[in-house]
Amino acid sequence: MKGFVSFISAGPGDPELLTVRGATRLREADVVLYDDLASGAILDLARPGANLVAVGKRAGRPSTKQHHVNRLLVDYAATGARVVRLKSGDAGIFGRLEEELETLRDAGIGYEIVPGVTAACVAAAQAGIPLTRRHTSRRVQFITGADVSGELPSNLNWAALADPEATTVVYMGRRTFPALAAKLIAHGLAPNTPALFAESLGRPDERLVRTTIAELAEQLARGGAASTAAVILFGALAGDYPS
Repeated sequence: MKGFVSFISAGPGDPELLTVRGATRLREADVVLYDDLASGAILDLARPGANLVAVGKRAGRPSTKQHHVNRLLVDYAATGARVVRLKSGDAGIFGRLEEELETLRDAGIGYEIVPGVTAACVAAAQAGIPLTRRHTSRRVQFITGADVSGELPSNLNWAALADPEATTVVYMGRRTFPALAAKLIAHGLAPNTPALFAESLGRPDERLVRTTIAELAEQLARGGAASTAAVILFGALAGDYPS
C-alpha cells in the first residue's frame, strides 16, 4: 500500500503563522522531510517518534541534491508512510515544488498541497504596509533574483519591473540586487524609488531596512556573502511607514 505526501508551507518559521491544516498534518506524519528554513520550533509540532529528515538547500552551503529529495519522497511513501514535505514560505513560490510533484505523479503516489504565508506578505506585514493600494500600486509582482546558475536572470521583463506603480518583490536577490538595480535605473526607474530589505523574517534576529533601490544596491555590494534569508520589496509602498 502506498503512502501519501502532504506538502506543508511553513511560512517564515513562526509556528503561529502555520495553518491549522498544516499543524494537523505534522502531528499525523510518520516522516517529515524539512528545509533548513522550516526547522526549529515548527518541528516541535511533529508527533513524538516521527522520523525527522533534514533535506535543506542553501546557497553557498553543502546541500541536499534535488534528485535525492525526490527519491526520498518516493521511497518513504512507498512504505505506506504518511509523509510531510515541510517547505519554507509558501511552497508554490520559488520553492521547486513542481519537480517534487512530477516525481510523485510519475510514481503514482497521492499528494496534497497546503498553502502558507509567503515572505512577501510577511515582510509587508512586519513593516506595517500593504502590498497594494488603489491608484498607487495596483499590481504586485514576484521575481527571483537568481537563475539556476545563481546569476541574475537575463530574460526578466524590465519594462514591468521598472513600473513605479507596481510593488515588486525579489526573492533570492541579495547577491544580485546591485546588478538588478542598475538595470532598473537604466530602464527608467528612479534611483530614489523606496526599497525595503527584510531579513530573517519571523525570527529573533529579524531585520527591516527602509532605503532606496540605489542605496540598497550600494549596501549589498559592500556587504559580501550572508547566510540569512532575505526578501526585497521596492515601489512606492515600500517606503511607507505605519500611520
